[in-house]
Amino acid sequence: MDGAKVTLGRTAGLFAGAAVLRLALFTLFPGLPDLLTGRVEISTPVTSFKRLQEGLFLYNHNVSPYDGGVYHQAPLFLPLFSLLPSYATLPIFTYLLYIAVDLLSASALIKIADSGEAGSSVHFTSPRREKRWSGFIVAAVFLFNPFTIATCIGRSTSVFTTAAILHAIAKAVAGRPLSAMVAIAFATYLSMYPILLLPPLIILCYDRCNTLKPIPSRYNFAVSRVGIVALVLLVLFYMSFLLTGSLEFLPSTYGVQLTLSDLTPNIGLWWYFFIEMFDSFRSFFLAVFWLHLSCYVGGLSIRIRRQPLVVLTLLLGLFAIFKPYPSISDASLFLAMVPLYRHVFPLMRYTFVIAAVIMYTTFLGPAFYHLWIYAGSGNANFFYAITLVWGLGLSLLVCDLTFAVLRDEWEVERPEMVGKDIRQI
Repeated sequence: MDGAKVTLGRTAGLFAGAAVLRLALFTLFPGLPDLLTGRVEISTPVTSFKRLQEGLFLYNHNVSPYDGGVYHQAPLFLPLFSLLPSYATLPIFTYLLYIAVDLLSASALIKIADSGEAGSSVHFTSPRREKRWSGFIVAAVFLFNPFTIATCIGRSTSVFTTAAILHAIAKAVAGRPLSAMVAIAFATYLSMYPILLLPPLIILCYDRCNTLKPIPSRYNFAVSRVGIVALVLLVLFYMSFLLTGSLEFLPSTYGVQLTLSDLTPNIGLWWYFFIEMFDSFRSFFLAVFWLHLSCYVGGLSIRIRRQPLVVLTLLLGLFAIFKPYPSISDASLFLAMVPLYRHVFPLMRYTFVIAAVIMYTTFLGPAFYHLWIYAGSGNANFFYAITLVWGLGLSLLVCDLTFAVLRDEWEVERPEMVGKDIRQI
């Protein structure tokens, strides 16, 4: 009992410290939120708080929020933010909402870490599983990650998607498939791409539920989970239809992501490529890019079937690189999951290079964007080049983590190879 009280007290202190830090940045530096909101590294056309304010203004004046082609976010954000006092007069309530969402995400991370799923799943137990960090440390890494803090201060709506994804995973490792499916459906409604997490999430739910009570049919279990997600999405779409009075929100939110109709620069790989693309080839390469993004799901789910949480983590890393409108929020979500695999850190080979590349691009990215947009002494190639290096850094981390996890599995299957180097012939 005393240990539980100490743990609860440490967690409360961590949450209080994170909340105070964010609130201090909001209040002591009143120009900082608007400065960060305008940064392309934080805000994208589908997560921007400025665009949300535009949509909210139209909504409050009984005009379709999608008129003008500026607002590309989920309709249900509008009644949520309209319940809050005006941001122009009382911004503190908006600040508190974003802080609360960050703390909810950290709470889900604690549950995922303390479950031990990363080191000991139903079908695989790592011999290094004892070398793990507690949920307190994992949550602290997330809450005090500069990318997480910048996303919160910049008021990007991606924080809601992050919270929904983490809660879906937390419910899955707890053996509560219904709650997990509802959470991933909400994440899909907000950002679309989380639907690609559904296969490994269903596998994780099945493994956890099957240990509690044998499930006679995998097929029926999977179909029923897909049905739950579809039903929740239909309910959310119907509520959105009642709210807006039309289905205009579908092409304005999900259609924009599918067709990349807004080519605002971001830290992703799509925008520059499609700026240079001839219109006659656009549809073909859109299909290629989306196929490339989605093809990892099946391969990883099959190859690392015994560790579905690893699959979810790697997919989050791939989405942070290859989705149409990525931001540092996606990177912060991936980096929040990586500490779960503390036990395989000794097997990773390029940690220094990865850290150096990510830090290098974090500082040079804004500088190159300034040279292009404001100083006029550079061009789009400056900024796109640094985004390529950013993508390289995250790609190295995804590959290195994949190698470490597979090496861990391999050493369990072949104990005589423990500690020996692998030579590629």
